[in-house]
Amino acid sequence: MQALELGKPVLVEKPLALDLAGADKIIAAVASNRGDLRVGYSRRYKERYLLAKEQIIQGRLGRLTSAAARVYNSRSQAAQTLKRLPENSSVSGLTYYIDLMNWLFEGNPAVEVFSRGQGSVLKETGYNTNDVTWAIVTLADGAVVNFGVCYALPQHYPSLGHAARVELLGTEGVMILDDDHTDQIMYSNVGTPHVYIPDHVVNMVFLGSGTPGDWALGEFQGPVASESRAWLDHLSTGRACVLATAEDARRTLEISLAIELSLRSGAPVALPLKT
Repeated sequence: MQALELGKPVLVEKPLALDLAGADKIIAAVASNRGDLRVGYSRRYKERYLLAKEQIIQGRLGRLTSAAARVYNSRSQAAQTLKRLPENSSVSGLTYYIDLMNWLFEGNPAVEVFSRGQGSVLKETGYNTNDVTWAIVTLADGAVVNFGVCYALPQHYPSLGHAARVELLGTEGVMILDDDHTDQIMYSNVGTPHVYIPDHVVNMVFLGSGTPGDWALGEFQGPVASESRAWLDHLSTGRACVLATAEDARRTLEISLAIELSLRSGAPVALPLKT
């Protein structure tokens, strides 16, 4: 807020806020100060999803009618996050993919959310969160998007971040994006460190599976690096970038909150939510 009041451009790590009132306060500040605020959802800068957006823009899938996105991660990653944020929910792992689907289905807002979850592994370690959450989101034109997340895979699962799969169905085509990284496997007796978790080493690793990216030859490569460079290019040259706007981030937050509400109530939740 201070940066916006001073006229500074702002890049916010997701989420924009923890509730809609906070998001609306920031959006109002952007408008009143004519600010430039973007939110870092790094899947937008992963090559396969940039290519997917291009195919949609070119009309090669026709009208999108359905989609699915699921992401798996290890319980060691969940524990690392929950140590910092004990009230965190497994739904937070979906935030990247909710934003991704909002971007790919641009102009077609969500109108209803229905979700179910199941928890045992993480609850046994003392955290009140589900291992698995699945949600069905209906969009304004009737398109249906299925989201799934599990942060309870075995502690030394070979992925060092997100293991994901995204599928898009349209009237003129289909796109299947395998983001599990099983095409790059290494086994090392020396072990490979985790990008987030200190002292966490795995012998078998899916190379390239670190969610933000990886170090290579002294430079950081991957979606967060590309996102950061795009932001700096935007600031220095005025070049357009696809970083999420505050309004985009609010829509992602609203769907995330609706998934949580549906989990608690066991019933569908209509959007927009009341604030």
